[in-house]
Amino acid sequence: MRMKIRLTNKVVWACSLTLGIQTALASDIEFSARDMAAWSTRAFEGETRYSIVQDDGVEVLQANAQGQASAKYLEREIDLRKTPYLHWCWKVDTRYSGLDERTQAGDDYPARFYVARKTGFLPWQVQSVNYVWSSNQSVGASWENAFTDRAMLLALQGEQSPLGEWRAEVRDVGGDFEALFGESVTSIDGVALMSDGDSAGGNATAWYYAAGFSDSPAPPDCPN
Repeated sequence: MRMKIRLTNKVVWACSLTLGIQTALASDIEFSARDMAAWSTRAFEGETRYSIVQDDGVEVLQANAQGQASAKYLEREIDLRKTPYLHWCWKVDTRYSGLDERTQAGDDYPARFYVARKTGFLPWQVQSVNYVWSSNQSVGASWENAFTDRAMLLALQGEQSPLGEWRAEVRDVGGDFEALFGESVTSIDGVALMSDGDSAGGNATAWYYAAGFSDSPAPPDCPN
């Protein structure tokens, strides 16, 4: 029962990270590795170790989870009419084996990125899209979170994705909300990232780079 409560809190938090939002004023929005490292931390089971490291001569954010789960998050309003595209680079060193990610017990991912929006005034009136590096789903697969229908997961990398290689992502956030929730969205209220292994005690390291929002669908330049 303790695990169920802990995991439920992890999902509910991901759907409600949008309290106390800030308003984005600039057009393109870029987050450096140091920016992401300075985001607020939300711990669920121990703390994932986040640190700045060098990769191909640039600074990247490294996340190391050894059975822990904690997220880095930013509460900020993003106007998708000005900057509809979310972009970032990421890579992981492993996949988790023996998990069913569509179940409550399988809610572990070597890497994930969240975007969330408020749908009302109450803390639970929030929707989130979770872009995940899946260990056993196919690229492009999507599914409802096992704990709540307010969170949808979308596998951008999957069971056949190469390990130890940078992958560039670009997502039309409004388009994803419409495809997954059937609703038109013009703004979001928060963004987060997390590498976690608390459900099954897994160990994984992930790296994040070049995250931000833009009016261009061009992919970011990742380290080699």
